Amino acid sequence: PIYPDRRGLLSPDQRCRRSESLPLSRGGSRMDGAGGGGGGPHPSRRSISSAAGPRRRGPSMENGHDAAATAARRSSATISRTTSTVTGERTVKRLRLSKALTIPDHTTVYEACRRMAARRVDAVLLTDSNALLCGILTDKDITTRVIARELKLEDTPVSKVMTRNPLFVLGDTLAVEALQKMVQGKFRHLPVVDNGEVIALLDIAKCLYDAIARMERAAEKGRAIAAAVEGVEKHWGTSVAGPNTFVETLRERMFRPSLSTIISENSKVATVAPTDTVLTASKKMLELKVSSAVVAIENKPGGILTSRDILMRVIAQNLPPESTTVGKVMTQSPECATIDTPILEALHTMHDGKFLHLPVLDRGWECCNRC
Repeated sequence: PIYPDRRGLLSPDQRCRRSESLPLSRGGSRMDGAGGGGGGPHPSRRSISSAAGPRRRGPSMENGHDAAATAARRSSATISRTTSTVTGERTVKRLRLSKALTIPDHTTVYEACRRMAARRVDAVLLTDSNALLCGILTDKDITTRVIARELKLEDTPVSKVMTRNPLFVLGDTLAVEALQKMVQGKFRHLPVVDNGEVIALLDIAKCLYDAIARMERAAEKGRAIAAAVEGVEKHWGTSVAGPNTFVETLRERMFRPSLSTIISENSKVATVAPTDTVLTASKKMLELKVSSAVVAIENKPGGILTSRDILMRVIAQNLPPESTTVGKVMTQSPECATIDTPILEALHTMHDGKFLHLPVLDRGWECCNRC
């Protein structure tokens, strides 16, 4: 592997930062001029942190900084493992990580899409002429920066539309912390770094189970607190019957919050008709800065079209976005939730169904948003 200069080295206390001159692990799927691993069988879903080849000794540091940094890294890793053991939460390295598909930044968008479709992935890492990480390209980027702007896939290099210097996360970061970083940044993928090398690409779906587990633990504590408050009410003779009591309000709002608590009234959702073209849907996604569109049939969600659908069902199949109708490539009859659906239940629905977009209906059964 090629190592970064001092500016690219990671300090042991950093959990997530911009990638600058990060090397790619030998375990990654690098594509050279003769072709790469895009067309081969899907890699193992196990963690690939052990896939990196033997490391060369990096440039020596003066004044003992190298030894101090090593000791600090070991201390940080020990603290992280201890915290993980105490809380019962997994670190990113313990998730079933996937090898990152990696291609040079001069590759065309068409070739990138072809390789992404062959590997059934919706994101690819990009490297510069020194084989150092310089960007990331996702299905959303392809939809909103290429298709919606009507650029030619065969003539557009990925460097023109990629996200430069993406944030990354360390392998010993808690999965829920990585999830929080992705939610706050409004993106779904994070390169995973271990020992200064990029070893995998983390998808937000990998963190859903950990988010569910944390919320269930909080709900369990909430039930104990609510039971204690209920006992106090009974002791003082306060009635606890009926749905409008203090205990019920405490239990529902604090420990079993619904989607209405996280969906604002001015939330925007891209809505298209089955007869609209994929190009029209892409332009609406670009306008609202979203990665999916609800297909409305008689004012109800009859289907959903995501940026992944556009990648896999349109581009990979060589269908023209300007003439392909949404109804031909959408996912029909998607699962839905309502604004009164508990957040935990919505997370379970997405985790069990293995999808990341869930239409949310208001009480009048009109689509108001998506998770």
